[in-house]
Amino acid sequence: MEELEDTEEGTNSASTSTPLASARGKKHCTEMRSEKPVYLRQKEKIIYPRNTRTLAKIAVVGGRPIDEETCMALRSLVFGNCATPPRPEWARTGFTLRPYGQSLAFGLRAPRNTTRGLVTAVQAIMLKHFLFKCNKEDTRTTPESLLKPSYDRQIDVLTSSIAEIVWRCAGGFVVQNTGCSPNQSVTGNANVPRAVVVLPQETPYVQHSVQYFQDGLTETLHLFEFESLQDLEIFIKRYLYLFQDEGGPGAKLLLYSAVLSRGLTKVRADLEDRKGSMLSGCPEEGPTNVVILSLTGRASPHLHNGVLHVGDENTYAVPQWGVLVRSEIGFLVHEGDAQLASKQPGSRLKTPSLPIWVTLCHGHHGVLFNTNRELLRNYHAERRFEIQYFTCGGSHAILTVDTRSSTENDTELEGASKEALDIAATPLEKLIRSKWQDAYIQWNGAPLM
Repeated sequence: MEELEDTEEGTNSASTSTPLASARGKKHCTEMRSEKPVYLRQKEKIIYPRNTRTLAKIAVVGGRPIDEETCMALRSLVFGNCATPPRPEWARTGFTLRPYGQSLAFGLRAPRNTTRGLVTAVQAIMLKHFLFKCNKEDTRTTPESLLKPSYDRQIDVLTSSIAEIVWRCAGGFVVQNTGCSPNQSVTGNANVPRAVVVLPQETPYVQHSVQYFQDGLTETLHLFEFESLQDLEIFIKRYLYLFQDEGGPGAKLLLYSAVLSRGLTKVRADLEDRKGSMLSGCPEEGPTNVVILSLTGRASPHLHNGVLHVGDENTYAVPQWGVLVRSEIGFLVHEGDAQLASKQPGSRLKTPSLPIWVTLCHGHHGVLFNTNRELLRNYHAERRFEIQYFTCGGSHAILTVDTRSSTENDTELEGASKEALDIAATPLEKLIRSKWQDAYIQWNGAPLM
């Protein structure tokens, strides 16, 4: 009995000592933490992830399964051959948004591969919506705040940009209605635009064979048709996660949708090569025709204005169809000092309706833009202004362009000094001078690379 009582007393004393020990331990930890320097105490804070909102993933329902003829023709027109595997990067590149509410929140994030041209074109159209399609009644908005959008604003703008490209290719805007070669009928395009959006399913409708190599996406597509831009935007927003997911097939789905909306026959006529394709033998960041298709609705490889008839005394003159109407978003090119004049964009791309340009500088795509809508309409605004440069790889720079220097400072920069300044100019400066000749360009701070 005595041993039992001793055991009970020991148990009681242990139970009473446990809360005392824990209290002492907490007090000791608090004292130890208070004695630590501030920078060590800050390191102990728990940092929760921000900007991790995701879209709801709704199952794809409805649509018309792709048939074998369309599937093989689509693959051949875009990638050049349907019997071999297509470029894999197009099935794993989406239109990934950057963290909202922060610096560069207006931008997309994408790897450097053949999808970069298309992603950059979408980026340029998104900037148009961020800067010039905002709520005009709110006078408190500034360009700086417009370029730091909320998550909901990012989603709305990405939806509108994708829908705009598809709708333009379907003939929904004035640019497309006049953009047809003589052998292309505008009947139906001008009257009733019919946009096509493709989304993947799990069931393949074309079997693997010698003539067709399954890529896991093209043969599973369902086609959805729309005759209203509003219905198109609602549909794309519902399934936006398929376009927006990082590592998803967003770029491929958009390119397929644009090509089918334009029409396979018309796209082949735009390329002016019956056996050619859009992506065969293209540069590292993609071909020009994909960018022009996104901006104008026509997959033309030419950048000049209107139609040029090319030929000599021994051959018939062949028409080359360029840009037929002034574009809303421009395109600037600089591929070196020995660049051919025929590769330079015409005035309909150099001087667009809005101060936004997709750029191609030594094989790298980017976007130049100014936040003043009246820049290209007001001579005084174009004398001295700031311009921003952004790439989907994350590079960002702000430059000041002074066109007055071409007349006021010519006396100071003559002969060898002016030639030395031209040689020292960066490729980006030379790209800008392809639009504003002899302008003085100053970098504002260090560029973000």
